[in-house]
Amino acid sequence: QVQLVESGGGSVQPGGSLKLSCAASGLDLDAYAIGWFRQAPGERREGVSCITMSSGDGVYAPFVKGRFTVSADNARDTVFLQMNSLKLEDTAVYYCAATRGGCTFYSETHFFPLEYEYDFWGQGTQVTVSA
Repeated sequence: QVQLVESGGGSVQPGGSLKLSCAASGLDLDAYAIGWFRQAPGERREGVSCITMSSGDGVYAPFVKGRFTVSADNARDTVFLQMNSLKLEDTAVYYCAATRGGCTFYSETHFFPLEYEYDFWGQGTQVTVSA
C-alpha cells in the first residue's frame, strides 16, 4: 500500500523558515518524481517544486525559487522542502505527490509532471505565515 505522509507544517512569522517532510512507503522512490503543491483558501492548487529521485535534481516555481530547496534522503524514503524567507502569501496547505518519471520545465515558469499526472498524494500539512 502506497502512503505519503507530510509533516513539519506550522505557524511562522514573515521571514521565518520551516522544513516540510514527505515520508513515502510502498514505493521504489528511485523511479519516481516527487512534487510539492500548495493550496491556499479559495485558490486552485499550484505546483511549488519537484524532485527527480533518481538524480536528485529539483525544479521550482518562480515564486519560490531562491527561497525554497527540495532535497531527498533516499535511504529513508523521505523528501524535504526547506522553506526560507517565508512570505504571507506562502500560507497554504502543502501536499507532496508521487508519479513515475522525472521533473522538467516545459516553459519558463511551469514544469512537468502536471498535477493530474500524479498517482499518489499525501494528506497535506498546513503552513501559516502571519505577523
